[in-house]
Amino acid sequence: MHRESATRKASDDKSVGAHPFAFAALILANILLSLGPVFVRMSDVGPVAAGFWRIALAAPVLLAAAFATGWRPTAMGRRVWIALVIGGLCFAGDLAAWHIGILKTQLANATLFGNSATLFYPVYGFLIARAWPSRTQGFALLLALVGAGLLMGRSMQIAPTHLAGDLLCLLAGILYTVYFATMAKARNTMAPIPALALSTLASLLPLLIFANLLGEQVMPHNWTPLVLMALSSQIIGQGLMIFALGQMSPMVIGIALLTQPVMAATIGWIGYGERLDGVDMIGAVAVAVALVLVRGERKDAAELAPEGVEDA
Repeated sequence: MHRESATRKASDDKSVGAHPFAFAALILANILLSLGPVFVRMSDVGPVAAGFWRIALAAPVLLAAAFATGWRPTAMGRRVWIALVIGGLCFAGDLAAWHIGILKTQLANATLFGNSATLFYPVYGFLIARAWPSRTQGFALLLALVGAGLLMGRSMQIAPTHLAGDLLCLLAGILYTVYFATMAKARNTMAPIPALALSTLASLLPLLIFANLLGEQVMPHNWTPLVLMALSSQIIGQGLMIFALGQMSPMVIGIALLTQPVMAATIGWIGYGERLDGVDMIGAVAVAVALVLVRGERKDAAELAPEGVEDA
């Protein structure tokens, strides 16, 4: 049955089904996720192995939390299981490609290319979920992209020595987009914690296999950065992200991802002495203004599902 609302703009029904703290959760999620590259570089295991431990340490906590909320797997349909498995596999690929890319290119490049879902996920919203942007949203996306370019342009370098790392981070961004799309579908019928717990489990074995195939050191001597990454990036960061994913439109999710380049520049300034000049500040302000413009652009989670796909 054709849904009358399938082609409405993403600015319609601003408050339908949206939790009042969804936008704050989305911003906090991106702030916490931006710390991931720092912990990858601090760890004494291989980059893919770091992704494996991020998942392995978080999975028991997330599963326990899911069961504590009363969730049981018997209530799930086949299509939801498929969406979660695909999402988990894509997330494993995203982590593997991004973590390797982080070590093969500059942090600025890795941050921008790794968050290319900023563009890809809104495009998914336009073409598949029929979440057409309003003029305000289109302007906000353009402003955010210009701001991110200004912010990272000074330190970003396109060079042959960085090409492999840049392409890996771009691949990570594409896989992250597919992860968002499948998890948005799962969130139509599932609470955020069970959805994240199952997709986390699905990504566990592929990461371990890939780390071993690459010959990486898997067992750490220093557990601190891995525990911090599991807690900040997977349990809290991804938990808040999956919660917001069921509440916000693809456009808002995409623009909010640009919080991560802002945080990367801030980390570089505070932790590594990378000074920010006037252009950097203008870029950061542009991203902030874009977020303010889309602050109220919230949608019912059902609008995020592809048209014609029934809930499982």
